Amino acid sequence: MTFDFSQLQCPVIQAPMAGGVNTPQLAAAVANAGGVGSFGFAYSSPDKISADLAATQALTAGPLNANFFVFQPVALPDVAQQTAALAALHALGLSEDCVLRMPQAPFYPDLETLLLPVWQYRPAMLTFHFGIPSAAVMQQAKALGIAVGITATSLAEAKQIEAAGADFIVAQGSEAGGHRGTFEPDGADAELPLDDLLHALMPSIRLPIVAAGAVMDGADIHRVLRLGAVAAQMGTAFLCCDESGASPAHKAFIRHEHARSTAFTRGFSGRRAQGIANDFIAALQGQPTLPFPIQNTLTGPIRQRAVQRNDGEHQSLWAGTAYPKAQALPAAILMQRWGEQLLVCQQA
Repeated sequence: MTFDFSQLQCPVIQAPMAGGVNTPQLAAAVANAGGVGSFGFAYSSPDKISADLAATQALTAGPLNANFFVFQPVALPDVAQQTAALAALHALGLSEDCVLRMPQAPFYPDLETLLLPVWQYRPAMLTFHFGIPSAAVMQQAKALGIAVGITATSLAEAKQIEAAGADFIVAQGSEAGGHRGTFEPDGADAELPLDDLLHALMPSIRLPIVAAGAVMDGADIHRVLRLGAVAAQMGTAFLCCDESGASPAHKAFIRHEHARSTAFTRGFSGRRAQGIANDFIAALQGQPTLPFPIQNTLTGPIRQRAVQRNDGEHQSLWAGTAYPKAQALPAAILMQRWGEQLLVCQQA
């Protein structure tokens, strides 16, 4: 099934963001305003996925997107590497009540188990980050009329996605916040800015392309549409919304710490991800980390304690490079404004 992007009143997919940022209220507000509401379910339990989808479908009949990570097999490194990674984290000066324990296998959830609620609730879209799911997953989605989208950061990845039979591609520019969607965790990454990535994909890729990376308003949406995208995926632009589940410190940094740049780090999760520069990122720069998602589980107590203490210096403040443009408004108002701005640009 190919999702009909032309039917969207406002060509926006609210980006899936794992870790509690996406809420039923946010997803429903975007869907009710003519876009696509999303959930980042990478770390969620099947019960949580069911609850979120049910709650959202009670608030909207609009299109929803369920997003998952394609985890790659990973093993716990040797004791020396474990010790080095722990030492780098303890050097942060952790409080006594923040105890770090080395994770044990299994290090990530079973994707097919996580997808059981998706097959039940049948959102309009099912999207994946970090790679291509199994052919069986793709076939099941298509059998249920669910459009499948996969993130690409390069032309080579986009060609693999097209060959695998996906319905659309999410082109992630280097400006985007959160985890880079590269297929290989330690592979080369050209870090193409969004416009350059779109220019690289358009001549060769026939699938619909959704543009992600520093798209913050109607003028940005208009620009990527003119470059050939069918819609924009916007995450950072929604972080300060009333309906966003981002922590108070996360929202405060986005609104008031505009002098800070963004930075890529492996320190929080073991995979490269972009967020607002803070003390944690600075301290872990160049320090040993464990593979993803082992590092993510290991640093969980640090991030959770930081949220409890409203400490933005030790949270993963995922955000894209254009984060100073984010506005603290209800999602419906943002969608309305972006739609109006887009119309002005189209009529100019």
